[in-house]
Amino acid sequence: MIAGRGAASVWSVSDPTASARTARRSGPGESGAGLATGPFRVDRDRIVASPFFARLAGVTQVVSPAGAGLLVHNRLTHSLQVAQVARAIAERVPDCDPDVVEAAALAHDLGHPPFGHLGEQVLDRLARGRLGLPDGFEGNAQSFRIVTTIDLHGPTGNGLDLTAAVRAAILKYPWTRRGHPDPHPSRAALPPRGGGPLPGEPDAGSAKFSCYETELDDLRSARAAFPDTGPWRQTVEAAVMDTADDIAYAIHDLEDFHRVGVLQQAGVAAELAGWRRHAGTSGPGSGLEALRRRLADKDGWAYHDDLFAAAVDRVRDELVDGLLGVAFDGSMAAERAVAEFSARWTARLAAGVVRDPDPPVRSGPVALAGAQWHEVAVLKFVHQRFVLGRADLASYQRGQGTVLTALVGALADWLADDDAPRLPPRLHDLAELARSQGAPLEQARGRAVIDYTASLTDGQAGALLDVLTGRNGRLWTDAAVL
Repeated sequence: MIAGRGAASVWSVSDPTASARTARRSGPGESGAGLATGPFRVDRDRIVASPFFARLAGVTQVVSPAGAGLLVHNRLTHSLQVAQVARAIAERVPDCDPDVVEAAALAHDLGHPPFGHLGEQVLDRLARGRLGLPDGFEGNAQSFRIVTTIDLHGPTGNGLDLTAAVRAAILKYPWTRRGHPDPHPSRAALPPRGGGPLPGEPDAGSAKFSCYETELDDLRSARAAFPDTGPWRQTVEAAVMDTADDIAYAIHDLEDFHRVGVLQQAGVAAELAGWRRHAGTSGPGSGLEALRRRLADKDGWAYHDDLFAAAVDRVRDELVDGLLGVAFDGSMAAERAVAEFSARWTARLAAGVVRDPDPPVRSGPVALAGAQWHEVAVLKFVHQRFVLGRADLASYQRGQGTVLTALVGALADWLADDDAPRLPPRLHDLAELARSQGAPLEQARGRAVIDYTASLTDGQAGALLDVLTGRNGRLWTDAAVL
């Protein structure tokens, strides 16, 4: 067991549970040549030193950091904030190692491709359709592939050689797209969160999953250290990381779009007040009512009418009448209001966690308490409705999807030309890696294209497409890593 708060990575050598949690592929004694001595701090240091972590500064959270012209969150700042919240929660939860949680939080978005969730959807469609990859693409599975297979900055030359506990904590959705475990969550009448099939594609496997078939042995070895954790259930540390991700997502994107003037008080106020007056099926309040019904239907284990109404009132009071009540003008007073809103909400949500040793199928062993669970749902609704649902953002994202589609096509065509001596070395190496994992030639090339594209920043993706389509007239460019 954990030695105690403040010494969470100090384990008894004779403790078999500790030995299983700290085990690495290279053996239990390996620690590398880093500065840290505790095994989970070693993992954290390896993740932070990875170039895949550094590239997150150039990857979209909601709006591309390359094109916003404004200080908005990117995947790197988001990951740092998730790690901060996750560690604070972990220090409140019994039998939870803060170092494991922090390492997993820092690693959880390593696999996010250019252009964020939009890029994830486009790459999955192209991977399954054009490239014939049954596993398609999923950002969480790509993160796990990076730390176990692709990244070469660990001592073994194959992945980061992380401990079993940290690998297990990265597994937010501890299953593959289709086959593992059996029974598979995509076939369940009530699947775990993320485990249901893709909308409109009942035979495509789970919509969310954290492991491709190629890394299944790593999933199994990591999960073997937690024999009492059910096949669809997160470890305690994975549940803390997942909860922290929800908190950061619910708060920090709202900050960004208040700063840039996109999140307007009038629209949000009309929606929340409209629901209070008449929760009808059209007009102001109808979207919030649809959310309420969906929560009651899918998550009846957590939903409560009074808590939902109280959450709407709190968000209205603190977001609509508070933060959005004064337009952001860049002044110190305006920055102070944003900072206070963020700190107040983060503290409230992080403090509102509960430990449940036998959670319902759509929850985890650590989750938000009832009031905070409803508040996060309402905050996410505001973000979805008044930011992600905007027509101008939709047109912007269609352009990003066009870039990725053309780039994947150009790289796939180049690989098919058998121009091996002049291929980008990393693309060639990724194809060889996929072949070494047993993939047929065409699927190995397809996986290499996906791995390569997913490892670019937003700016590199656009610059590389310009090079491959002749739109960039310069012979030498450092805008893309070839």
